[in-house]
Amino acid sequence: MKIAMIGTGYVGLVSGTCFSEFGTHVACVDKDAKKIERLQRGEIPIFEPGLDELVKRNVASGRLSFTTSLKEALKDAEAVFIAVGTPSRRGDGHADLTYVFAAVDEIADLLDHPAVIVTKSTVPVGTGQEIARRLKERRPGIHCDVASNPEFLREGSAIEDFMHPDRVVVGVNSERAQEVLARLYRPLSQNGVPVLFTEVPTAELIKYAANAFLATKITFINEMADICEKVGANIRDVSKGIGMDKRIGTRFLLPGPGYGGSCFPKDTLALLRLSEEAGAPTRIVGAVVEVNEARKKKMTEKIIAACGGSVANKKIAVLGLTFKPNTDDMRDSPSLVIVPGLLEAGATVHAYDPEGMKEAKAHFKDSIVYGTDPYEVMESAHALVLLTEWNQFRNLDLARVKKLLKEPTVVDMRNVYKRSEMRKAGMDYSSIGRVKLV
Repeated sequence: MKIAMIGTGYVGLVSGTCFSEFGTHVACVDKDAKKIERLQRGEIPIFEPGLDELVKRNVASGRLSFTTSLKEALKDAEAVFIAVGTPSRRGDGHADLTYVFAAVDEIADLLDHPAVIVTKSTVPVGTGQEIARRLKERRPGIHCDVASNPEFLREGSAIEDFMHPDRVVVGVNSERAQEVLARLYRPLSQNGVPVLFTEVPTAELIKYAANAFLATKITFINEMADICEKVGANIRDVSKGIGMDKRIGTRFLLPGPGYGGSCFPKDTLALLRLSEEAGAPTRIVGAVVEVNEARKKKMTEKIIAACGGSVANKKIAVLGLTFKPNTDDMRDSPSLVIVPGLLEAGATVHAYDPEGMKEAKAHFKDSIVYGTDPYEVMESAHALVLLTEWNQFRNLDLARVKKLLKEPTVVDMRNVYKRSEMRKAGMDYSSIGRVKLV
């Protein structure tokens, strides 16, 4: 079986590579010639643990290839996946489908045989119907089925998520589309992974609903953390206590500076706009979006408060800039709000991230100082802020940290450390949802 994967961004590259690992022949296509050249040389443009080795192995086997020619990629393909970006549209928050429809039009112009056109990109309800209409209008002579196959990949563990998912969701508009995609996912279904076939609009909504629900869990526990700080409760135990209830579960109940990344911010906003247009506004999702944005600004205030009410002319060391560990992705990362807030308040920011430095320089330019390791940025700093919970930040030499810092102020926004060990180390330690130990 052969498929084409349009787009070699995060979703397209991971999905295409994992499909090839299942024995499928995959042609990944992208308009970015430099990116394709890098991939052909074995250079991976994104950081995802294990992806480089997986790409190397499947290219060597002949099952995975990269090209800038859509015509070449479409040849003999039974299914064509669209995995291009759907960012929030400027001005209204709707998903921007420009790249999706451009891909559809090109497919229609070049395809010379029937195939299943599958959206892997996150798209609003109704997109599949519009794709079917455009294909029929542009190429009435070739029958194409349309399907929706949303991804549920977590950056940093995407390969594991693809190979061992909780479920696979596929929306189809024909028996033929279902048969083709059932064959494609047979390696998973044979291992007991549920494959849920639905109508196309249902699959499109499942993706938005899932992300909105997870974003809601994060936002909820963040608000509970605020209450904990006011009443003297411990958010770790609150999270554990409610998470033991099987109806709630423990995942996505870790408090922090707010969610970010490539999915939750744009998908919650897109669902909010979709619900408004459909005449069924969702007040819960609206509150989640509003609270999450406010939280990032509130975290800047928390740092300033920990520094005695002012960071003017003070050096602040920041560890972690990506929105989560094990990725170089900074899209909608809390750091993009918190760091500028500190700079605006008069601070000098020295920062380090294990994989995000290149992306950070594209965002912050020369406004901050970039370190080469965690300890370098701490030297003579008035405060240390832990913003992303990379593993290498979990076991810092606290005696060395205290010696390097000008003032022993630590603000831990991921609750990496125990309050007792930080007190023992002589730190003025602030965390999320836990009162200070004095």
